[in-house]
Amino acid sequence: MSFKRQIAAGLIVLLAICGAISSARAEPFKIVGFGDSLMAGFGLGPGEGFTDKLQAALQARGHDVTVANAGVSGDTTSGGLARLDWSVPDGTQLVILELGANDMLRGVSPDITQKNLDEMLGKLKERKIAVLLAGMRAAPNLGADYQNSFDAIFPHLAGKYDVSLYPFFLDGVAGQPGLQLEDGMHPNAQGVDKMVERILPTVEKAIAAASGGS
Repeated sequence: MSFKRQIAAGLIVLLAICGAISSARAEPFKIVGFGDSLMAGFGLGPGEGFTDKLQAALQARGHDVTVANAGVSGDTTSGGLARLDWSVPDGTQLVILELGANDMLRGVSPDITQKNLDEMLGKLKERKIAVLLAGMRAAPNLGADYQNSFDAIFPHLAGKYDVSLYPFFLDGVAGQPGLQLEDGMHPNAQGVDKMVERILPTVEKAIAAASGGS
């Protein structure tokens, strides 16, 4: 092979390597919203759910991200644990873990809820996937003992696994009829806007941490 051909071949290889690196860097940051009907977008139209609006808000702030919706209406922490492995694909960089509301509504023992969430966090840690744990709060009518035990689950596990914590997923929406559907439990489109607005700074910090930033 002539010297010129060697140079040309070398340039082709170099360009191919650079192209592969550039392509890898161009991949968006992959987030999965893993939860129940609050994540799934129960009662909302196309584009009105939490994951769609969070993705739009992050992109508007310059983040190259995708936010996949892995919410299942009616899901409990037991159901979430059973489907975690196949619902969170390889390549996911951050999971927003939002489960526990249906456990609370069904009066499931907080010990069971904590055990299931603990196992999910352990599995995600093994896969080296960052987590933002979205907390829930128990309804007062379940009694002080249940309320205290349930509410303590989320900060306890966030500390145990050193993951980001957003204390209450429905912050700013719970107890606000104008931001809820007629069932008084799920957010309407305006409620989702409020949820995204409130959680956005925490998500941005979680992205920075998962990307190796400060």
